[in-house]
Amino acid sequence: MSTALTPPADAIPPVRHPDAPAPGELLGAHYEHCFGCGGGQPHGLHLAARAGEGVTITAEFTVTTDHQGAPGLAHGGILATALDETLGSLNWLLRVVAVTGRLETDFVRPVPVGTVLHLEAEVTAVHGRKIYCTATGRIGGAEGPVAVRADALFIEVKVDHFIDNGRPEEIRAAMADPDQVRRARAFEVNP
Repeated sequence: MSTALTPPADAIPPVRHPDAPAPGELLGAHYEHCFGCGGGQPHGLHLAARAGEGVTITAEFTVTTDHQGAPGLAHGGILATALDETLGSLNWLLRVVAVTGRLETDFVRPVPVGTVLHLEAEVTAVHGRKIYCTATGRIGGAEGPVAVRADALFIEVKVDHFIDNGRPEEIRAAMADPDQVRRARAFEVNP
């Protein structure tokens, strides 16, 4: 792990928000057209994440032929995306909006097409707007061998980050969706 992903000495342990989804609860997509978790992407990952105990989540995604790089094997960028999506889902438990600041990925073994990748992630520390977290992806079951792992730094942002930087037509469509507006308001809980 790089020094950029090592929490400073005065970082604090993460605290699960009292309004976070209950352990075992399916988190759902944060946005219908997200490549990682949205159902509106025909070739997306359709990653399904569940809240765990503390500030942890579990997730699964099945590698399809749309996700291959080398013949019959998952593309490394797709595996990094699965880790990034899983790590980003941790923010549901903190009830913050955050974006990936840094992601370091280790590819340990090949992941064949047809494999279900079992992912686990946890927040390890918080320092101001910085959220430090780690994840692993296993094949052959939740206790199977590690195929990929990542350490990441997420940066807390306000919803305006997306409004100011996203394509206007997608922003308008999202803001017209009552579920998106409800989610955005629920996460704007920090001063």
